[in-house]
Amino acid sequence: MILFWLICAGLVAIALAFVLPPLLERTPKDAGEDEKKEANLDVYRDQLSELEADLRNGIISPEQYQQDRDEIERRLLDDVSTADVVSKKEPKRAASRGLVYAIALGIPVIAVALYLLVGNSAALSGASTTAPQGPFASGSQANGQMSQQQIEANVAALAKRLEQNSGDAEGWVMLARSYMTLKKYNEATNAYAKAAALKTDDADLLADYAFAMAMANGRQLQGEPFELVKKALQIEPQNAKALDLAGSAEFQAKNYKQAIDYWQKVLEKTPADSELAGRLSQNINEAKTLAGTSVK
Repeated sequence: MILFWLICAGLVAIALAFVLPPLLERTPKDAGEDEKKEANLDVYRDQLSELEADLRNGIISPEQYQQDRDEIERRLLDDVSTADVVSKKEPKRAASRGLVYAIALGIPVIAVALYLLVGNSAALSGASTTAPQGPFASGSQANGQMSQQQIEANVAALAKRLEQNSGDAEGWVMLARSYMTLKKYNEATNAYAKAAALKTDDADLLADYAFAMAMANGRQLQGEPFELVKKALQIEPQNAKALDLAGSAEFQAKNYKQAIDYWQKVLEKTPADSELAGRLSQNINEAKTLAGTSVK
């Protein structure tokens, strides 16, 4: 029996000697990895674009839009942080190649020694079926949920990556939206400013930038936020997001007639049975009441 196990160990060692070299010598293809990352980013961008289109068309409510957008951004941030971890670990593989050989070739010998020492293969196999205990036992139970610390860590990883690639406009937009989710409105405003400097003709981006700035200023749209909204409307006069914000800005300024005009333009393009239509109708009726008129 001992001779049999020694022969098995030798055969395993020989097999590992043939299998391990090509595996360890494989080096990551940077171009392929970059293409894969870019493809993943394109998928997330398409998902966000479709989600925004659904919101503009009244297919989904603002609350559902926010939830879906948060989930998409969290998945992307998780991918970004995972890619950073992998890239940091990759260079260490070549340096530890000798150690891998030693461990791999020693495994069969160690296994045989343990078998001879313990003399009970059933006990060893039984131990392997025991469920893990301790802090890592429930690590996979929250695949769909991320803690606040995980989200903040992923956002920090994205911010760090953008420090080295400041020309990534979509990355800045993603970072800004992530800060909005975390209610860090000043940070979101700064990130939107970076994105807007790179994409000067994006009406949606300018509207989001204006909204973040207003939130950072105590929900006040007057001043620079309203100027950003006006710029967005110059680029795209029928942009629903900018029209909605313009109506809110005029309402804050007690220019109720102008607020009604802006909101009415959005309402005309919104399905009558949508939640957005209900909100806009309520805003318009409130503006009419405050104006003391019967504007239709």
